[in-house]
Amino acid sequence: MFKKDLLKDKRILVTGGGTGLGKEMANHYAEHGAELFICGRRENVLKETADEIIDKYSTNVYYQTLDIRASKDVDDYIQSIFDGGPLDGLVNNAAGNFISPTKDLSPKGFDAIANIVFHGTFYMTHAVGKRWIESSYKGSIINILTTWIWTGSPYVVPSAMSKSGIHAMTQSLAAEWGKYGIKVNGIAPGPFPTKGAWERLNPDNNDDSMMDTVPMGRVGQMQELQNLATFLMADGCDYLTGQTIGLDGAQYLTGGGTFSQLDKLSDEDWQNMRELIRNANNKDKADRS
Repeated sequence: MFKKDLLKDKRILVTGGGTGLGKEMANHYAEHGAELFICGRRENVLKETADEIIDKYSTNVYYQTLDIRASKDVDDYIQSIFDGGPLDGLVNNAAGNFISPTKDLSPKGFDAIANIVFHGTFYMTHAVGKRWIESSYKGSIINILTTWIWTGSPYVVPSAMSKSGIHAMTQSLAAEWGKYGIKVNGIAPGPFPTKGAWERLNPDNNDDSMMDTVPMGRVGQMQELQNLATFLMADGCDYLTGQTIGLDGAQYLTGGGTFSQLDKLSDEDWQNMRELIRNANNKDKADRS
C-alpha cells in the first residue's frame, strides 16, 4: 500500500511497543524505513520484539524499560533520546484495562488504569512536545484511544474516563500546538484481538457475543490498523490534526458501548472472570520480576 521508504530517516517512539498493537505498529514503521524506540515495563518482551524487528527489517531498534506513570523517569528517558537527535513521531499506545462491575472497583484498581492511561500519556506527550517546541521541530503524535470516548461503555469506566480525557487532550493540543507544526491525532480501534488485551477484556474467549455488535461481523485485521498508523505518521497530510478516527467496523455507531452485552453475566460469571484476569495479571508481574 505504501512505498517501502515512506518513513526513511524518521525516528519514532512507540510506548507499549513490545506487545500487542504497539508491536504491530512498530513492525510496520520499521518495514517502511523508520528508526524505532520502544518502551514498556517488561524487558524480556521488549528485547524479543527489538531483535525480531531488527532481523526482519535491518533497522535500528532501541528498547528501554519504563513505567510511564513516573513523570521524572519519562522526562529523563525522552531527554536521552533527544540527546541523539529529535524524534519525529510519538505513538501513545501504552495502556491498562480490565472489565469489572464499577461497584466492585477499588480505588487502587481505578488508579491502576488512570495512572497509566491519563497521567502517563500526558507525561509522554508533554516531554516530547516541549522539546519539539523548544527546538522549532515539527512532529506527529498519535494517541491510541477507544470508541468509548464517544459512547461511554459499562464495565470499563476507568478506561472510558481516562481515554476521554486523552481525546480532549488530542483536540486541545492540536489547537494549541498547530502553530508549531505539531500534529496530534487519535485512533480509536474496535475489537483487534491481542493476547494481553483479550485476557482482561474477553477472558472467557466469547468472541461471538462481541461480534454481534459489529456491523461488519468480524474483528479488525492488524494490517488495517498498521496502514492507518503509518498514514498518520507519514509526510503529506499535515493539515489533518485534532482528529480521532474510529477503526471498528462501525461498531460504535450501533450504540450501547462495547461491553453492554456483559449485563447478562451472573455474579458467579463475574467471579470466574475476576479469577481469569487475576491469573493474567500475576503472570505479567512474574515476567517483570
